[in-house]
Amino acid sequence: MAESVRVCIVGAGFSGIAAAVSLRRSGITDLVLLERADAVGGTWRDNTYPGCACDVQSRLYELAVAPWPEWSSRFAGQGEIRDYLERVVEVFGLEPHLRLGTTVEGAAWSDAEHRWRVSTTQGEISCEVLISACGGLTEPLFAEVEGVSDFEGTTMHTARWDHGVDLTGRRVAVVGTGASAIQVVPELAKTAAEVVVLQRTPPWIMPRRNRDIPRWYRSALAGAPPLHRGSRTLAAWSRDLQVRSFMRDGLFRRLGRRMALRHLAQQVPDPALRERVTPAYDMGCKRILLSDDYYPALGLPYVTVTSALRSVTAHGVVDADGVEHEVDAIVWATGFKVLDPPLAKLVVGRDGRTLAEAWRDRGMTAYRGTTVAGFPNFYILMGPHTGLGHSSVLLMAEAQVEYIVSAVASGDTLEVDDRRQQEFGTHMESRLAGTVWQTGGCASWYQGPDGRNVALWPGSTRAFRRLMRDFDRDSYRTLA
Repeated sequence: MAESVRVCIVGAGFSGIAAAVSLRRSGITDLVLLERADAVGGTWRDNTYPGCACDVQSRLYELAVAPWPEWSSRFAGQGEIRDYLERVVEVFGLEPHLRLGTTVEGAAWSDAEHRWRVSTTQGEISCEVLISACGGLTEPLFAEVEGVSDFEGTTMHTARWDHGVDLTGRRVAVVGTGASAIQVVPELAKTAAEVVVLQRTPPWIMPRRNRDIPRWYRSALAGAPPLHRGSRTLAAWSRDLQVRSFMRDGLFRRLGRRMALRHLAQQVPDPALRERVTPAYDMGCKRILLSDDYYPALGLPYVTVTSALRSVTAHGVVDADGVEHEVDAIVWATGFKVLDPPLAKLVVGRDGRTLAEAWRDRGMTAYRGTTVAGFPNFYILMGPHTGLGHSSVLLMAEAQVEYIVSAVASGDTLEVDDRRQQEFGTHMESRLAGTVWQTGGCASWYQGPDGRNVALWPGSTRAFRRLMRDFDRDSYRTLA
């Protein structure tokens, strides 16, 4: 394969598909969509562990240009979301643009040609515009502890679930208590002989209250597009209200804490277990999770909640208290390398530095979470300061996509002004300084090694959409 196209998008998950759809709708059809896997779907293709589902309302996990009234429940499951994305690809005619099984091995800017040269496992692609749509939930993160290689049982990460392994009647250790852990633990507890949950810090958990969506309501949404749009807008507004509790201490945070503690008290009657799983940091400092079955699973007689993982032996795991638990399998529910995106090591800008090197020297920043000085015609979807602790990141990605489409439609070779980028990073740092994410008494994946929060947007999704509504040409210089 050797191609020359106008736009090259890397990643065929939600944001990559959204970009391809919007570019086509704007008349820009000379594009390719690269995907290293053999199917589209991104996170919702890779995460197939038992119980995997969205923790944001289904209505916010659809693209505005591709409304889907047929969600079967309030919180859609992994398979249903993956099927939706495959349907979007089909309906919007993206198949001819897809290059599945194509891994990017490098991308370098050519000043002489004003183009990107993208090396892939299937050949080279030359493009005017390069868009990273790889997302943050891409590369699984494993705990670095002594003895992992000595373990003689089965190991798997939640993002790389081995469906060929039957854990029925087995003793299973689950490392982590984050979003995937609280979904997989109740499922494992249904069939495993024993489950050991190795907890570093307990999460704040709110009631999920999932429910099926009645057929009559789905029919009503399908027959009345304004009603459908209104329900999505209402869901987004209701989530945006929650951001106030993160930005400052006050009534909203106190109400949330009271609800979470009441949920905990109702579901964990054992005082010793309740004390063990009660967070010691402010609510919202880490991602707030939703579940109705995690706490009851922890109360089962064959489920043990213990301290964090210290080491691994040939036949078990050793917790931070020095107690060894014999297990047959270890499930790593340890999240992703969100702040170490693989593509950043492969993209080389005008000055010969990779994006990873630029971020190492200057800090992980991108103007409006989207563009980086020294990398002309390069756009990042779901970049720094576009993550959320309260709502659907798709709302952020959609706003970025429209901003990028405006830039690409200009036909110019654009590079963001370095001063504007640094000012934006400084502004974000200032806005985040007093939030619960920085002052709540915890360490989280939102923060880099220096403690700065480089992941989250400090505001509502509506505020971000307003910021991205118009392409601010004066923040960019045109390369002649």
